[in-house]
Amino acid sequence: MTVYVDDMYLHSIGRFGRMKMSHLIADTDEELHALAQQIGVARRHWQSPTATSGSHYDICMSKRELAIAAGAVEITLRQCAAMNMRRRMTGQLGDPKSAAEWLVNRLVERGARLNRINGEQG
Repeated sequence: MTVYVDDMYLHSIGRFGRMKMSHLIADTDEELHALAQQIGVARRHWQSPTATSGSHYDICMSKRELAIAAGAVEITLRQCAAMNMRRRMTGQLGDPKSAAEWLVNRLVERGARLNRINGEQG
């Protein structure tokens, strides 16, 4: 089981004025909440799963550094998005190294399926 922290702060989506933010995600909510508590992030900042995002916290740079020091694995924003998509579809975050490739393959499969459906109806 692992907790991950992304590099959203490098992108405009992760900047709010002078504040820079990252996502904190984990294989399980228990792990996520435990690390958030350990680094001083209040539970009220938890963003529970919705149709567009998975269970996570948005954390500032100082909390990001504490999370990494506490063992969180650094990932990219792209990996984080792909991992959340995989969790919505399979129930598991999976490995960050294969996350983007998994998502591309999933989209290719979906496109092929749509092409077959459209070809059969056309």
